[in-house]
Amino acid sequence: MGPLIGITTSNYVSPATGWHFNRGYLGCIQAVADAGGLPVLIPLSVDAEIRRQIYERLDGLLLSGGEDINPAVYGAERHPATGKVDADRDQAELQLARWAVEDDLPTFAICRGHQLLNVALGGTLIQDVPSQVQTTINHDCLPRHALAHTVEVDPASRLAAILGTTHLPVNSVHHQSVERPAPPLQVTAYAPDGVLEGTELPDKTFVLSVQWHPEDLFREHEPMRRLFRAFVQAANGTHAP
Repeated sequence: MGPLIGITTSNYVSPATGWHFNRGYLGCIQAVADAGGLPVLIPLSVDAEIRRQIYERLDGLLLSGGEDINPAVYGAERHPATGKVDADRDQAELQLARWAVEDDLPTFAICRGHQLLNVALGGTLIQDVPSQVQTTINHDCLPRHALAHTVEVDPASRLAAILGTTHLPVNSVHHQSVERPAPPLQVTAYAPDGVLEGTELPDKTFVLSVQWHPEDLFREHEPMRRLFRAFVQAANGTHAP
């Protein structure tokens, strides 16, 4: 039996019916299952006590992509380009991320999750890369599987060891990014324009984040598949006797 991997969800209200959904991204679900994990969606629309009970049964946590994080959370004024925010999601995921780091629960954070982990541990964000970073790179590039730019990975990092390389092309679907890294986080990867693309906590079993979307690339790109395999393997020992 594979480890139980909790995947964070987003709120969605159907414009046609007004029905409210908590939904998960299919790419994350499939990538976890492909790596041998048992994906479980963590609903937003439950109280903190129920969320804690779900959390305590997990072997690993995947912080998924999504909308912008409210800048008030990290003490910044709102930039005009900051888009839709979801206070309920911010609160739930910040709580989950802090629990996971404190308890050394294997955690993999992707895109918004990469930013969320940084904020949860005391870092800040660039709210709009196109207007605040001098760059010729399109960081919000569709389709989601398109390779947008390269990243350079610290050869001494766990990320490099997992990927098997220090230089690789990635996709990119974001307009915000990490500004000031949280003090405990080790920066592991950068885009050519200096946008921070990866972090990790070297003293933990597995706490690793990336700005790109490996869940959209894992079928065609072996390094991305290795990321999910390493995460699930780390989670496999969480509740071992």
